[in-house]
Amino acid sequence: MSDSPDTPFAQPYRCHDCGSEVGFRSRRRTVTERYILPLFLLQPVRCGECFRRDYRLIFTPVRDRLSEAPRIAPRKQPATSNRNVA
Repeated sequence: MSDSPDTPFAQPYRCHDCGSEVGFRSRRRTVTERYILPLFLLQPVRCGECFRRDYRLIFTPVRDRLSEAPRIAPRKQPATSNRNVA
């Protein structure tokens, strides 16, 4: 598999603050981000290391947005516990 971009416009992601190469698509928050940025071929992107958020060309290869962390169910205690509780 080649590391070269598929289009001539694609530049690898690199954070301007920390230099990380891990970026994620960020949720579009405002009307401007939803409707105006795509006209300029831009998308919101968040750094995976320092969490800086900025705008990059839609051709920039970044990972899909991180889903919320899976909720961990608390361990169930047996109905009849033999613990002495004061």
